[in-house]
Amino acid sequence: MTETTSASRWHGSVVLLLASSTGGVGQHVRSVARGLAAGGASVLVCGPAATEEQFDFTGVGARFAAVEIPASPTPADARAVTALRRALAATPVDVVHAHGLRAGLVAVLARPAAPVVVTWHNAVLAGGLRGRVSRLVERVVARSARVALGASADLVDRAAALGATDARLAPVAAPTLPAPRRRRAAVRAEFTVAADQPLILSVGRLHPQKRYDILVDAAARWRTRRPAPVVVIAGSGPAYLPLAARISATRAPVTLLGHRTDVADLLAGADLAVVTSDWEARQLFAQEALRAGVPLVATDTGGLPELVGDAALLVPPGDVDAVDAAVRGLLDDAERRAELGRRGVRRAAAWPTEADTVAALAGLYAELAPVGAGPAAPDSGAESAGQR
Repeated sequence: MTETTSASRWHGSVVLLLASSTGGVGQHVRSVARGLAAGGASVLVCGPAATEEQFDFTGVGARFAAVEIPASPTPADARAVTALRRALAATPVDVVHAHGLRAGLVAVLARPAAPVVVTWHNAVLAGGLRGRVSRLVERVVARSARVALGASADLVDRAAALGATDARLAPVAAPTLPAPRRRRAAVRAEFTVAADQPLILSVGRLHPQKRYDILVDAAARWRTRRPAPVVVIAGSGPAYLPLAARISATRAPVTLLGHRTDVADLLAGADLAVVTSDWEARQLFAQEALRAGVPLVATDTGGLPELVGDAALLVPPGDVDAVDAAVRGLLDDAERRAELGRRGVRRAAAWPTEADTVAALAGLYAELAPVGAGPAAPDSGAESAGQR
């Protein structure tokens, strides 16, 4: 099924709403906007101006209206609600689809006439006052949205437990990476990696949830290995300075690369990929690593186990000893690494594609807004976890 033919099942008008994003959510919204627009739907993306600058929604056929939704609840939410109402009043809208709890809150507070769909991309991990506020937002969004979509099964269960009347599983497919532009040797030369040295890669936002401190502490132990691995982390975010300080203090062989647009190249040069997050749904880098055939060590949490199956080595979250042992074991076993790489490619081939994701959403939109949109195809609806 091609992206165009799947999206052409629904020709209505949708607003895709997102809050501040520099990574997975923004990439997903761009992918959905591209697929729907290619199929003839009218797509308006609403979000912070910075998201349009980074993801270029208009470049894939959508229109864009600035709605500034910060990463955390603030009094500015009232302005975001007003801006969204203004955008909704200026164009016919059949469905409003918010991505993430922050966008979901703004969407339900705007009280649009069109049905509201909210995709839950992340779990609430914060404690204290921020955690209490976030859990209140969860409850409001779960009970107010027409449909709650969870990127992983645990998020579907969470939405249902909080009162969602219709909670469904909607896996988020990672956009397909372009082919590497550089050869493996050229990538490794950038980081002065010798031919017999392992290159270990992680990619993601530098945020406490990602627990890169665990990776840094494990890497500090690998300095005594011969040859010592080289560890590189691609991404930007608020944890940069604390991580840089930790790397310096522990003398860990880790380099923070900042934001990179050549993840395909980095994977081509890597011997091992590592994900140390406290929680993930369907983490994009984990998908990219398995598709590229790079053996993966990942935390046994959230949606990662159902995503990778037996195609990755899973370790408990927050356990530096487990990460250390898993990486050492794979570095010492080339045959095991090769087998995981082969399993990863096979596993990835069975995942939903971007076209499948767009087809499922097109079916859901047609179900919610059938007038003028045509009936949903019988096989295109989002996988349901039950009407609750």
